[in-house]
Amino acid sequence: MKMTLKRSVGGFSALSLAFLVACGGNEENNNTTNVADPEDTNDNAAEETNNNAAGNEDNTEAEAEELLEDSTLVLAMGTDMVSWDIHDHGNTSTEAVHVNVFDYLFKRDSETMEVEPHLVADYENIEDDVWEFTLHDDIYFHNGDQMTAEDVKFTFDRVIEDDTLSEHSRFVQLGEIEVVDDLTVRMNTDGPQPSLLNRLAGTGASILPKEYIEENGMDHFLSEPIGSGPYEFDEWARDDRVVLTKFDDYFLGDDFTEWEEVVFRAIPETSTRVGELLTGNAHVVTDIPPNEWSRIDDNDGTRHINADSNREMLIITRQTEGVATSDPRVVEAIDLAIDNEAITEQVMQGSGTPTRTRVTPGNVGANEDLYDTFVYDQDRARELLAEAGYEDGLEITMQSPQGRYLMDSDIAEVIVGMLSEVGITVDLQFLEWSQFIEHYQNNTNEELMLLGLASSLFDAAQNLDHYTTTSPLNEGRMDYSNEEVDELFEAALVNMDPDEREQQYQRIQEILAEERPHIYLHSINMNYGVSDLVDYEPRQDELYYANEITRR
Repeated sequence: MKMTLKRSVGGFSALSLAFLVACGGNEENNNTTNVADPEDTNDNAAEETNNNAAGNEDNTEAEAEELLEDSTLVLAMGTDMVSWDIHDHGNTSTEAVHVNVFDYLFKRDSETMEVEPHLVADYENIEDDVWEFTLHDDIYFHNGDQMTAEDVKFTFDRVIEDDTLSEHSRFVQLGEIEVVDDLTVRMNTDGPQPSLLNRLAGTGASILPKEYIEENGMDHFLSEPIGSGPYEFDEWARDDRVVLTKFDDYFLGDDFTEWEEVVFRAIPETSTRVGELLTGNAHVVTDIPPNEWSRIDDNDGTRHINADSNREMLIITRQTEGVATSDPRVVEAIDLAIDNEAITEQVMQGSGTPTRTRVTPGNVGANEDLYDTFVYDQDRARELLAEAGYEDGLEITMQSPQGRYLMDSDIAEVIVGMLSEVGITVDLQFLEWSQFIEHYQNNTNEELMLLGLASSLFDAAQNLDHYTTTSPLNEGRMDYSNEEVDELFEAALVNMDPDEREQQYQRIQEILAEERPHIYLHSINMNYGVSDLVDYEPRQDELYYANEITRR
């Protein structure tokens, strides 16, 4: 259902959108900073890469085959990972690397996203609030130590007890973790936990090596990490590459993965990433905007893939007392000034769907009445600003990443233009990804922050945890508070009746759509460039398990 309150695009928006569509976006914006290798970031390097790509596309297959002969898989992403701390990073580009080095009690099927046992050989829900898990007896860390129940207890005790960790809120429902025997651990929970297995398959739930960390310290672990996954850490050159090598003693066997080495390259500029694919220096590249699709498809030896994701773009609104965006009329005006249909259809060329909810279809508790719909009414936006005392205009700041999400910088600039049409002047600040994450995690965000959020839980429990009054994901960042939201969320967390639980989550989404602690924009389709020498099927959770990418 489309709810369209206005159907013509205003002067700035029409011109800006036409320009972006004609020119193919603005991926080469020079505001990206603090990248270790300047040759990867300046305009001359980008131009040189483009020229090389154009002149050497015939060599694509030969270059890529040479990598395959070395049994090296290369993935190029728009941003680098930010940390080896499994409990303190909170972003998918980091988790996409982690899943190859660290292992989880449970993991998701690559096609269905259903949770399946992984490190766990057996498990039982003994009582509503008591679970037991038994590990396989042949799991080893990269230093040769066997994984035991002590490692599981150590891992979850750390994230439960340290409320400064970004993943703490995901596991506050856990109580005492007990070691039953060498391979069996018992988890006590704060009441029934219908989403526990989902949590154990998501970010922050991989298992740490207790003895290694206690002997060497966490700082040493963060510089020389070990896990129990199919790949070992070899090198991390910040803002350039992460190199992993195959772990020969992986518990699922030597043939679990065919790659001896996996390289994750961080390349912020889209044209440079695509150039690396076309010249055979990468097998999979991420976040490809529409203007590059035909370039990839028309090249001999590469293809473009468009796939669903579990991510949506939104704007965080700071509602701290005294800030302009604490006035609900201002936030509503901002929402009404943005034409999400124009953004998804013209800027993104159909690679997104407007939404008014954080919980997209495919997640437990999704309110589909709020999906594939939008509000847009610039006249009403102007009226609301006048009512709020800003009839002469309003000046605010918006922070945005650049190169992390599909056309993020273009979308930010179009939004700034749309807001200017109703009298809102925006100081747009593009931040390099590590700086952006630092502002996000330290709650130093401005009035507006453009961000893409996904859910590794595939359950509204994670999506809606951002909006409770005492949540660390809210307090100090948005400072949003609604008593009904708090009560509904707490009730849903322990409700084992799936129908009632869905209704509680859906009601929360209705409230949030009206009060706008986040201004929801659109869900994102993920777009990849892939070498014809490999088989690759994107996962909805956007993670890159190297064993799932195979030679053709």
